[in-house]
Amino acid sequence: MQLQALMMLTADTAKTQELVTLVPWTFIAQIINLFIQMFLIKKFLFKPINDILEKRKNLADKAIREAREAQEEADSLKSQYEESLTNAHAEAAKIVSEAQKEAQNKADTLVKEAEQQAAGIKARAAEDIEQEKKKAINEAKDEIGGLAMDIAGKVVEKEINEADHKKLIEDFISKVGA
Repeated sequence: MQLQALMMLTADTAKTQELVTLVPWTFIAQIINLFIQMFLIKKFLFKPINDILEKRKNLADKAIREAREAQEEADSLKSQYEESLTNAHAEAAKIVSEAQKEAQNKADTLVKEAEQQAAGIKARAAEDIEQEKKKAINEAKDEIGGLAMDIAGKVVEKEINEADHKKLIEDFISKVGA
């Protein structure tokens, strides 16, 4: 039994050694097979994959470049918008300022015209008053002249004593006062 077990062990060891031993032709064939497989994988698998990866990389670079250009354009448009907005605010302030100045000028012109009209009305009123005054003085002079003529006529008609003379003067003064 032991012998039989020993023989089996030896037979198993020989089979195992056959698997572990290197056969030079098999080894060379396996290495050539490995190089052929690597060449075929590189030619038919890696090259198309690398081409696809390169195309995807180029597409991604193009998308990034377009996004940067769009960002730059958006920044440019934003700065133009802000500049336009600033200019619009300045223009609006200028328009309001000009409108205020124009309104002030119109108000000043209207005040000057009103003052001139008022001065004209005052001058005409003063002239009217002066004319009325002259007219009143002329009428008073005419009346005084008429009274003086009346008195002179009365004096001539009669001889006046001093009491009559005083009475005539008082009558004259009372008529002039009226």
